[in-house]
Amino acid sequence: MSIPVLHGATGNTPDERDTVRTALAVRDALVSLGGQSWLVTLDQGADSLDTLAAEQPDLVFNLVEAIDGLAGPAAAIPKALARRDLPFTGCGAEASWVCRSKVAQKVRMRSAGLPTPAWSQNGASLARAPKVIVKSITEHASIGIEQSSVMSGRRAVQFIADRMAQTGDPHFAEAFVDGREFALSLLETDDDLRVLPPAETLFVGYGDDVHHIVDYDAKWVEDSHGYQNTPRRFDFPEADDALLEELQRLARACWDLFGLSGYARIDFRVDDTGQPWILEVNTNPCLAPDAGFMAAAAEAGLTFEAVIAKIVSAGLRTTKKAA
Repeated sequence: MSIPVLHGATGNTPDERDTVRTALAVRDALVSLGGQSWLVTLDQGADSLDTLAAEQPDLVFNLVEAIDGLAGPAAAIPKALARRDLPFTGCGAEASWVCRSKVAQKVRMRSAGLPTPAWSQNGASLARAPKVIVKSITEHASIGIEQSSVMSGRRAVQFIADRMAQTGDPHFAEAFVDGREFALSLLETDDDLRVLPPAETLFVGYGDDVHHIVDYDAKWVEDSHGYQNTPRRFDFPEADDALLEELQRLARACWDLFGLSGYARIDFRVDDTGQPWILEVNTNPCLAPDAGFMAAAAEAGLTFEAVIAKIVSAGLRTTKKAA
């Protein structure tokens, strides 16, 4: 079986170098599973996809998280692959397109009655909020998130306007949830959806004067305080049983609401009353061997190769259903 690994990383930043490393690991896993695999780097033009279509692979392993360093355009790749009759792994064209925008996600979640923090695209409606976090609408992987991204609602309006003027990247304000942070990874199996063990990010040694967030440094800069002091845990006291069950229920609800497939990750914050809030749905979470998704899989007893095999099987099943 021929399964090329498609990615769009140039390797110019820590997050893009991680994508290249992930692509190599996935390629090696596919070869170890008995397939033929090679890397395909996507450029801005359509040539690489047209060349790929001419080769008629059995499946494309889609790891395109960004194109030219921007996450937004990557959401169009599933549609571009489908247009060329190229079967692929992961979430489909519609889910990927809707979930490219954190605001569009939140609109759909609120309409479905799922809990997500209040938000404002220009910050105005949250001007009286004591604390908000300003995020890019389309960028993921904590890109653009800094300690200074958390501020009073009053400051957010000007901050969003300034950030848009500086970067051209639209931002929005979200009511900041002080509390715990969880990630739930989801994996499609032969006959069901498997919710992998919930992971909580701990903020070790973070004082009251430091916001408990996974900013860019904490996610990518290895010698930073945040990177070295935000471990994840999978062991919880019995007192958390009801919370963990609710997180799993909400994760499944997001899977159904957005029509996800293959694999995905749902990020949460939990406030001091124990209420979980859905931050976002990630349709193409990082699959690096040391990343959160694979850590949750290992906690469930799955090897890296076993996860890759299940993602491939899901992609092939989706192709058969569409045929």
